[in-house]
Amino acid sequence: MSERFRHEALFYGDRTEFLAGTVPFITAGIAEGEPVLVVESRQKIDLLRDALGGQAEAVLFADMAQVGANPARIIPAWQDFVSERGAEGRRLRGIGEPIWNGRTPDELVECQRHESLLNVAFGDGQPWWLLCPYDTSQLDDEVLHEALRSHEYVMDARSNSTDSTVFRGIEGSGAPFDRPMRDLAPGSRGIAYDSETLLQMRRAVARFATSAGCGADRAKQLVTAVNEVATNSIIHGEGQGMLRMWRDGDAVIAELHDTGRYRSPLADRARPGASPGDPRGLWLANHICDLVQIRTFEHGTVVRLHMKVDPLHQLHVVSSAAN
Repeated sequence: MSERFRHEALFYGDRTEFLAGTVPFITAGIAEGEPVLVVESRQKIDLLRDALGGQAEAVLFADMAQVGANPARIIPAWQDFVSERGAEGRRLRGIGEPIWNGRTPDELVECQRHESLLNVAFGDGQPWWLLCPYDTSQLDDEVLHEALRSHEYVMDARSNSTDSTVFRGIEGSGAPFDRPMRDLAPGSRGIAYDSETLLQMRRAVARFATSAGCGADRAKQLVTAVNEVATNSIIHGEGQGMLRMWRDGDAVIAELHDTGRYRSPLADRARPGASPGDPRGLWLANHICDLVQIRTFEHGTVVRLHMKVDPLHQLHVVSSAAN
């Protein structure tokens, strides 16, 4: 076991290789008296329970589809595990697979960003070992190569570990993120906002979200998230910004752009403190929206919020229009 945080990718090609890499990792942790948390798909949790037999009772399991639907929620979950189970520097182990075939392109990029930020979140903290499985039969070569950049070590199905020669390091993992996003939708609506126009902006978001297929609750949630991010950008982005909104497939997108610089890579994953004045806008946005994308470019910061529409409400809207 390393004397510091060990972030390791496990490359596997099938179910047999997955179990060969994960089961010994788990049983070794149990033997050492280390708490073990596995955040995986329901299918893989069932596989592991069957393979572990009675030892599965010593393992904590969580469904990645719930924990990591929005990848920005995963680090806080690991932080809770470390703080609750790692008292007095107790060693721990975890398995987490946030990247799988079926993630949307936007989700995939944010998952890759998450994997890098794990190094920032835990690299200078207490020792624990996180193993991140990657299915080589389902993921393309670029995804696998990016895993080598975000993980210091890589393990094969025979539990052989090697150093990654392209690991970007802790500092590189937290560098400003400027990965291009998909272009704005043609005709997307633009609204300038500042401290004097937040009310009008909130009303515009509510109207657009409802017309685009969000039910009342989802529309209200999007208004809250946009207001939190806009307020944050007014404080840190020279007092003003630009909001654009559009419908994208099954989601409503709200993008906020200001001239500020996003300098704290974990700001949107930092749990707010007890004081009412503690920053909480980006945290709330991540726990309200289905996906949040943050980019820092030369011209400022862009925050893109994704809110999936309510299928039942959308069906009602379409039906009403047809009648």
